[in-house]
Parts: sequence; structure tokens; C-alpha cells
Amino acid sequence: MGVEEEEGAINGGEEGPGLAAAPHDRWVLLRPAQGSARPSARYKHAAEVVQDKLYVVGGSRNGRSLSDVQQQFWQVFDFRTSKWSALLLSPSRDSNQLNLENNAGNQPFPALASHSMVKWRNMLLVVAGNSRASTSNKVSVWFIDLETNSWSAVDTYGKVPMARGGQSVTLVGSRLIMFGGEDNKRRLLSDLHVLDLETMIWEEVKTEKGGPAPRYDHSAAVYAEHYLLIFGGSSHSTCFNDLYLLDLQSLEWSQPDTQGAHITPRSGHAGMMIDENWYIVGGGDNASGSTDTIVMNASKFVWSVVTTVSVRDRLACEGLTLCSTTVDGEKFLIAFGGYNGKYNNEIFVMKPKPRNFVQPRLFQSPAAAAAAASVKAAYAVITATDEKTKDIVATDDLDVKRAEPGSSSKQMVAEIDALNGEKGELESRLAEVRTENSKLKDKLDMVKLSYNELTKELRSVENQLAAEGSRCQKLESQIAAAHKRLESASSLENELEALQQQISQAEQTMTTSQRRKSGGVWKWVGGSAEVSDNE
Repeated sequence: MGVEEEEGAINGGEEGPGLAAAPHDRWVLLRPAQGSARPSARYKHAAEVVQDKLYVVGGSRNGRSLSDVQQQFWQVFDFRTSKWSALLLSPSRDSNQLNLENNAGNQPFPALASHSMVKWRNMLLVVAGNSRASTSNKVSVWFIDLETNSWSAVDTYGKVPMARGGQSVTLVGSRLIMFGGEDNKRRLLSDLHVLDLETMIWEEVKTEKGGPAPRYDHSAAVYAEHYLLIFGGSSHSTCFNDLYLLDLQSLEWSQPDTQGAHITPRSGHAGMMIDENWYIVGGGDNASGSTDTIVMNASKFVWSVVTTVSVRDRLACEGLTLCSTTVDGEKFLIAFGGYNGKYNNEIFVMKPKPRNFVQPRLFQSPAAAAAAASVKAAYAVITATDEKTKDIVATDDLDVKRAEPGSSSKQMVAEIDALNGEKGELESRLAEVRTENSKLKDKLDMVKLSYNELTKELRSVENQLAAEGSRCQKLESQIAAAHKRLESASSLENELEALQQQISQAEQTMTTSQRRKSGGVWKWVGGSAEVSDNE
């Protein structure tokens, strides 16, 4: 059932029961109180619930990052009154709290999209994101003091990561864990960085091999303050549905074997961990929006579908946010914004049904899982041996008068020997499995190493081909210029020959003329003499 059906909506504030009326495991539209103006529709924003208030920051609409009319206002929804309001922010003047940069003037909070936001102490921390106004190539961090309604940029130290958007940011104690994203040149990232909020020092964390491929617009969560979960995301052309787990103590990546429902690839989704259940809503696969709201039990790696909506539903979208809040002891999921062909500015709520999962499964790699299976089988045989021994002993106690002396003991010893043989065989198989896993791991490492080398060689060849292509283009330009010069030279030669012919003809004409003139003079001179004699 889709939340687009208006009869499924609930009223808030004085006009209705608000969140209390939300059914279990079904999204419903939360209507604001009358006279409450909604913020502009958007996606790729950030949102967080603090003390019954939903704070919405930035986002994108029609390719433009939003700073809410480019002024120092944040959009805030109060669940107690069901009303939207604008929070006026001012640059902080207190430089004693954290390591604040100077914020001269009354400049507005920067317009951001694809950023992250978490609550820490009495503040909201905004991390990374895309901003046209920023000229820095490093990740920026801002804090918002909800008591003073002020904001400031935070001066961080250490190995500050490169600027990015579409990353995931999770909070573990007083440390922010940032994974992946896409840098300003649209290069995909798979690096892991930690920011200590006590010292504001960044540290790049080097993990063991086998982590997620570079990606952005994925989701992340922390379970039991010990494990980082990464799900889905995109590599521009491909969307993922893989699940990775990072042990924050050993810094080893693994891909747990999941059970339950089949989960389709998606990116641009939103996730929220409630107790040990990780809820994920929205997203898409470059073709259509994801219509199912899914949940994974983080202790057993079991996926299940909570509810579904129609293909054209406003929740089957990308770039939405997912938060949680508690009202009268009950927890609620809060979804806001997103884009599915249209930009959205509605609030949807869902009351998750309590889910009880017993006997949590250990976090382990696939090789360890295989070994554990063999150990479990061996343990089952040993347990069966113990139970059978007890049964034999009990039977001997009941029928001791009818049993022949020593016969039951001999039979029991024989069975124990047989079971010990089976145990030894299982232990041998377990050792073989471990050896095989070690060999497979070595082969996998070799394949990955070969793949990395081939990738480097391919990039080198591609660079050489690009250089040769550029060189060929330059040679073709030079050849074309030479052809033009040759054509000009040929034309000049023709003109030179014509001029030479004209000069030759002119010289011949001048010679003939001179001869004629010379004969005429002598003739004149001779004629004059005759005239003189006649006289």
C-alpha cells in the first residue's frame, strides 16, 4: 500500500493525534498543522531529529544547491506542534568552543548538497558535501550550536581528506568515520578517514584488503560500537546490493553471508539503525526507484521486507533522508524529501514493529564461517555422544539385574571409541578446510595483486595511446600546413615563369626598337649630306 493515498495520512498538532496514530510497519504521510508553510522541495539534503524537532539543511533542486533563499535560515519541523518554521542562524563569535575559523561579517551558511550531518553533544556537525562557493579542495566541517542558534566553520588538522560528496559519515563515541564518496572531479573513492572531535584531527585509516569497491551514495551504520556496515551505492554506471563489514578493532573487511529476502541493487537510499535493526528506504538503480523498505538484523545478517509502495510513490525516490525519534516510549522512522521525477517536501512516518531475534550470529569471514560449520558439526557429534552415554548409563541402572556383567560397559566403550573416531575424522576435515581456506586466500591475494598490476599496466597503455593520439593530431596539422605551403609554392613558380616570359618578351621588344632607331639616324645623317651637296 502506497503512502500516496491521502486517506492514509495523519494530522498532527492540535488538529490530530500525530505520530501516535501511525500504524506498525506502514508509511503514512504526516500533515503539518494548518498555516504551516512547507520548505521548498529538495533532495541530497541532510536532516537530523533533536529534541522532537527535525532540522533540514541544504540539498539540491534543478541542479542548484540550496541555502534556503541564500539566507541564514534552516527549516525546522516541530513534532509537538506539527509546524514548520525557519531557524535564523548567525555566525558564531565564540572561538573557545572547538577550533573555529574566523567568520567575518554576516555571511550566510554555505549552500550544500550531498553532505552529511550528525548530532554530537549540543551541536549538529555538517561534514563535506558539494558547494559552488567553496574553493578548497579539502573536506570542510561546520558546527551548529542549537542553544545559541549560531554556526561556524571548524578548523581541522592532520591528514584532511579531499573534498567530496555522496560519502557516508557515522559517529562512534567522539569520532566520525567517513567512507568513500565522489570528489570534485567525479572520481570515485573508497578511502576511510576518522575525525577525532575532541582534537579535530583527521586520520586516514589503512585497512586490510577486501574492502568495498569505490562508490558514492551508499549507506553506512555502526553496530555495537564495534562494527561498521556499508551497503549498496553506485559507481556511476553500476548500482550495488553488497554488504561489507569492517571490524573497527582489527580493521579487517569481510562480506557476511546474508539470509532472508533477496535485496535488489540501489543507491541514493537512506538508512537508520534502531537497536540492532538497520532500516533502509528509497534509492534506485538508474532505471527506477526502489519500492521496498527493508530491514537487516545486524546480529544475524537476516534481510526482510518491512513494506512496499507503488513505483510512482514519493518514497520510491533517491536522495531522501531517514531519521528516528521517540514519542511516549515508542520509536518512529522519519523520512523527508527525495526525487523520483518530482522533488518532494513531505514528511512520512512509520512505527517499526518490535522484532526479536535470539541467538545472535558471530561476525566472521566466509572462511571462518566454513570452519565454524565444521566445528559446529563436531560439537553436535560430541553432544550426541554425551547424551547417548547418559542414556546408556540410565538404561544400565534400570536393567542392571538383567544385563550381563561387563557387557554394557564394553558396548559403551566401543561406542565411545567409534564416536572418538568420528570426532578425529571431523577434526581432520576441519584442518583440511582451514588449509584449503588458507590456500584460497593466498590465491585470492595473488589474483588481486595481478589485477592491480594489470590495471596499472592498462592505465599506462591508455596514457601512451592518448599521448600517441595527441602526437598524431599534431603531425596531421603539420602535414596539412605543409600541403598548403606546397600549393602556395607551386602557384608562385607559375607566376615566376609568367613574369620571366614577360621580361624576355620585353627585352626582345626593346632590342628590336633600339635597332630600328639606330638605322634611322644613319639614314638621316646620310640624307642630310645629300641635301647639303645639292645645294
